[in-house]
Amino acid sequence: MAIIKPFKGIRPPRNLVEQVESRPYDVLDSEEARAEAGDNEKSLYHIIKPEIDFPVGTSEYDPRVYEKAAENFQKFQDKGWLVQDDKEHYYIYAQTMLPTSSYCPADAPQGKTQYGLVVCAHTDDYQKGNIKKHELTRRDKEEDRMKHVRVNNANIEPVFFAYPDNKVLDELIMRYAKTEPEYDFVAPVDGFRHQFWIIDNDQDTATITAEFAKMPSLYIADGHHRSAAAALVGQEKQKQNPNHKGDEEYNFFMAVCFQASQLTILDYNRVVKDLNGLSSEEFLAALQVNFTVTDKGTEIYKPQQLHEFSLYLDQHWYSLKAKEGTYDNTDPIGVLDVDISSRLILDEILNIGDLRSSKRIDFVGGLRGLGELKRRVDSGEMRAALALYPVTMQQIMNIADSGKIMPPKATWFEPKLRSGLVIHKLV
Repeated sequence: MAIIKPFKGIRPPRNLVEQVESRPYDVLDSEEARAEAGDNEKSLYHIIKPEIDFPVGTSEYDPRVYEKAAENFQKFQDKGWLVQDDKEHYYIYAQTMLPTSSYCPADAPQGKTQYGLVVCAHTDDYQKGNIKKHELTRRDKEEDRMKHVRVNNANIEPVFFAYPDNKVLDELIMRYAKTEPEYDFVAPVDGFRHQFWIIDNDQDTATITAEFAKMPSLYIADGHHRSAAAALVGQEKQKQNPNHKGDEEYNFFMAVCFQASQLTILDYNRVVKDLNGLSSEEFLAALQVNFTVTDKGTEIYKPQQLHEFSLYLDQHWYSLKAKEGTYDNTDPIGVLDVDISSRLILDEILNIGDLRSSKRIDFVGGLRGLGELKRRVDSGEMRAALALYPVTMQQIMNIADSGKIMPPKATWFEPKLRSGLVIHKLV
């Protein structure tokens, strides 16, 4: 069973939300955050990227930077830019990829809305494996987020969970969606619409808690390091409290939970700097061992099905269909196109074995469209590009259930959660 609870969210007043809210800390660098914050002293970047308050070049891991985060968090509360609700609530957060957004390519899933429930999940569920992960975490990144949670004594940003579809919760959410939201704005940069409702009915709150209690598992979609950090800080606080009972606020961390079928996972594509000494003709010939290769001409070609890839090389697009026997449909990892392409193209032909460290490869999120792949190859920066068919949420859940780990750079969730709509204090 999944243990969740409502919480007294710390939120910006309605008239300030667009000044406070921001992109997540890990999707932009320090200088991008500095530029986006500009002269806006209310921007959440002063809490989640506080190095922007120091001279250019100051490390985001400098101890003074973490101290500044806590100082700014308190300042935001003192000035009324963030205010704590006087009652525990669940919240609803909706995201819509608007057709008018210039940020979206034509082939992005525009106009679709996904609705998430903002809850507090229990750190014990993470430790026991009831909150399931599909990616490896790095200790240095965990430690960074742990420091941020410790110094603020709060989860400033939520993690992104998925849960199995649930009719009762869907109907409850849709009922609120017909009412006026607390927040409703189109964010700069991403161009997506973000809406936020407060669940203030005690019976609805009880229903949400009860329905989650029926779920055997929740699944981390995005935010593996934040989840690990929250769980580790919770463990620390448990050990420090001789009267620990298990229901203290530090046992919980903030998550936005979406129904699995609503989530959009975009393709996560690859561009390579060289062909490992092969000519174009030799590379195409090597591909024909494991793939049916078809020249699709000069017009952009997107993979149409599982186990089909698009290759862009010498201003031509090719369809690569993996041959029978090159993958295992019964293996949750072996069935993945990221595994097929890594094994049979990147490793076997191009000798790119470690995707995390190789300087010969880069990755392009699907939101940028296949035109971005073409641009980077045509510019001469890259030699070739490989477009993949997107991973499905069901595949991710199957892998998490099996206890296995996804290959690196396999998933690209969009839209990203905006930060600053609500914060969870650990006290």
